[in-house]
Amino acid sequence: MGNVRFEAIKIAKERQPSNDQRLTTNDRVKDYFARDVFTRAKMKEYIAPEVLEQLFDDVDNGRTIHRDIAGSVAIGMRKWAMDRGATHYTHWFQPLTGGTAEKHDAFFTLNKDGQLMEDFSGDSLYQQEPDASSFPSGGIRNTFEARGYSAWDPSSPVFLIGDTLCIPTVFVAYTGEALDYKTPLIRSTASLCHAALEVCGYFDKTVKHVHANLGWEQEYFLVDEALYMARPDLMLTGRTLMGHDSAKNQQLEDHYFGSIPQRVLAFMRELEYEALCAGIPVRTRHNEVAPNQFEMAPIFEDVNLANDHNLLVMSIMERVAQKHHFRVLLHEKPYAGVNGSGKHCNWSLQTNTGVNLLAPGKNPYQNLQFVTFLVNVLMAVQRHNGLLKASIVSATNEHRLGGNEAPPAIISVFLGKQLTEVLDKLEHASADKGIIINAKKEMKLGVANIPEILLDNTDRNRTSPFAFTGNRFEFRAVGSSANCGGAMLALNAAVAEQLMLFKAEVDGRIEKGEPKERVLFDVIKKYIVACKAIRFDGNGYDDEWKTEAAKRGLDCETSVPLIIDRYLAPESVKMFQYTNVLSEAELHSRSEVKWGTYVKKIQIESRVLGDLVINHVLPAAKRYQTMLLQNVLAVKQVFSADETATLNAMDYSIIRQIEQHSGGLFAGVEAMTEARHKANRQPDERSKAIAYHDTVLPLMAEIRSHADALELIVDDELWTLPKYRELLFIH
Repeated sequence: MGNVRFEAIKIAKERQPSNDQRLTTNDRVKDYFARDVFTRAKMKEYIAPEVLEQLFDDVDNGRTIHRDIAGSVAIGMRKWAMDRGATHYTHWFQPLTGGTAEKHDAFFTLNKDGQLMEDFSGDSLYQQEPDASSFPSGGIRNTFEARGYSAWDPSSPVFLIGDTLCIPTVFVAYTGEALDYKTPLIRSTASLCHAALEVCGYFDKTVKHVHANLGWEQEYFLVDEALYMARPDLMLTGRTLMGHDSAKNQQLEDHYFGSIPQRVLAFMRELEYEALCAGIPVRTRHNEVAPNQFEMAPIFEDVNLANDHNLLVMSIMERVAQKHHFRVLLHEKPYAGVNGSGKHCNWSLQTNTGVNLLAPGKNPYQNLQFVTFLVNVLMAVQRHNGLLKASIVSATNEHRLGGNEAPPAIISVFLGKQLTEVLDKLEHASADKGIIINAKKEMKLGVANIPEILLDNTDRNRTSPFAFTGNRFEFRAVGSSANCGGAMLALNAAVAEQLMLFKAEVDGRIEKGEPKERVLFDVIKKYIVACKAIRFDGNGYDDEWKTEAAKRGLDCETSVPLIIDRYLAPESVKMFQYTNVLSEAELHSRSEVKWGTYVKKIQIESRVLGDLVINHVLPAAKRYQTMLLQNVLAVKQVFSADETATLNAMDYSIIRQIEQHSGGLFAGVEAMTEARHKANRQPDERSKAIAYHDTVLPLMAEIRSHADALELIVDDELWTLPKYRELLFIH
C-alpha cells in the first residue's frame, strides 16, 4: 500500500478547474438575483392585495403578524415554492450550536379517506415544535423536557434550497427563553433602533425609523479535498494540530490581492451565483494574505437579514466547494504561523430619511448629531469592553487573536488622527464659545467644521479590534466560523443602553430650563473625557499597550473561560435586562453553553492529537530510526572502528533526536490524557473549561513542538500527513 499522503498529492495536482454550464450564459446578475427568494414583488403574484397590505404594514412597523392572515400567506408561499419544484418546507433557525438547523416536512397530508392532499397551513408557517432537548440550552431545558418552539420571522424572507422552502424562524423554549441567536438579535435591534430614534429627535423630527446595518467580510481557506481527507485533524477539528512551517508561506506578501487561481475562480463564480440566487448581494472577492486564503463580502443590509445571509452563505460555501473537490476551512486558525480568518462586521445606523448617523455631516448641526452618536458608541464600548470581548471569544478564535493581523484580546477603538483632533478640540472648547445660535436659529460650533474629506481620510489600523472607518465601525475581532449575531446583539444592546442613559441625562437638564443645544454640547464634552481610555490608535501588538491598557482599566483577560464570565458581570446583567435583550436566566444559559462548547472542542482536539501521535508520527519516526540503526550496524561491519565513528556521527545524532522527541511525544500524550480525565471530573462546565485551558492546552502545544521537530527529521517518504507546503500551495 502506498503512502496516503503522496496519493493525495497526486490527485490534488491533477485537479482541473470545473466548468458549470449555468455560468457560461450571457445572463446578467439582475436576471437571477433573488431567483430563489419569495420577495415582495413575487408575493404580489401569489397573495391577495389586502393580505399583503396588512403583512407589509406589520413587518415594517415591527408588529406581530396576525394569525388570521398567516393562512393566506402560507397558501401563496406554498404555490410559489411548488411552482419552483419544491416538495418540502422547513423552519430554518439558529440554535446555540452557532450554525443553523432544519427539519424537512413534505407539502402533503392524508385526508380522512386516506387520500394524499397538498397541505401547508398558516399554523405550519407560523409555528412548529422541534425537539428542544437535543440542542444546547445551558440548563434551561432538561433531556426529559423536549418541548421548544420555532416561530416565523417575517422580517427575513423565505427562500429555496434545492427542493425545500426555508422559513427563517426564532427558536425559544417552552418556558419562553431564547434558545437561539436570532431572538436576542431581533430584541437588541429593536431596542437600539428605538433608542437611536429618540436621540434623533433632538436633531430631526422627520426621522421615523432607524435601522442597524451590517456588512460582513467573510474570510476562509480552501484546501484540496484529497489532502483534507488525508489529515484527520482537519477533518475532525477544522485545523492542523501539528505541522511545521513551510519554508515559504506569506512572507513575500505575494498572495494578497493577487491573481485568483483558475480552479479557485471557478469555485468563486459558482459560489457567487448560488449566493446571488439566494438574494445575498455578494459583491467582493479577492485573495487574502495567507496562501490559499480568500475573502468575500456583500453590500450592507439590515443586521438581522445580513446575519441570516452570512449563515446561509457559509452553508452554500461548503456545498459548492465539494463540487469543485475543495473543502472550505472556516476555522479561525487552521494553520499555525500564517494569518487566521476573521469575519469583520461593519456596523452602522441609518435613518429612514437616508442619513447615516455615523457619517460626518455637511453643516455644524449635522456634525453635532454625528459626534453625539459617535461618542455614545465610544462610551458603550468602554463601559462594556469586557462583554464585547466575551461575545467574540471561543476555543477557535482564541488561536487567532493577537497575531498575524488579527486584533489582540483587548478591546479598544481606533478613530484616526483627524477625528481624534476633532474630539480633542471639542473637549477643550468653551461652553459659551462652543455654541453660537444666531437670529435665524442656526447653530455654529466653536471649532472648525468636520471636513467632508474625513470620510476618506481615516487611516486603517489592522491591530484595532473596533475601528472607525469613515462612516461605520468595523468590529474586526469576530471569528470567521462564528454566528456574527452573538457579537452584534451585544454591541446593539450596549449602544442602546448608552443612548437611553444619554437621553435621560439630557432630558433631565432640559426639563430644568437649560437650552437643548448647550446641554447636548456639555454632555458630549463630558463623554469625550470619560471615554478616553477606550481610544487607542497605536500598535495593538506592542507589549507596552498591554501594560497601558491595564492602567486604563480595560479588560486584559486572555483566558477564554474567564472572559465568558463577563456575560454574568452585574453591569452586563443589568444592561441586558434594561434593554430587554436577555434575561438573567438566558445569560446563565448562554454562559453554560459557551463553557460546554469550549470543553468539547478542546476535548476533541486532544483526542485527535493523541491519535495522530500514536498512529502516524511515532510509527513514522520509529521506522526511520530503525533504518538509521540498521545503517549504523552495516557500517560497523564494513569499516574500521575509527572510520565507523566518523561515518555514523550524523546517524547517531539523528537517532538520539528521534529518541528524545519520541519520548517527549509519548510522555506528553500520557500527561495530556491524564489532564483531560482530571478536567472531566470537575464539578461544572466552567471549572472544566478552566482546567482544559490551563492544563490540556499547554500540553497540546508541547506535544506539537515535538511532532513538528520530527517532521523536519524523518525521511519525507515515510511521513504520512500532508505538510504545510502541500496544504497551502496546491490549488
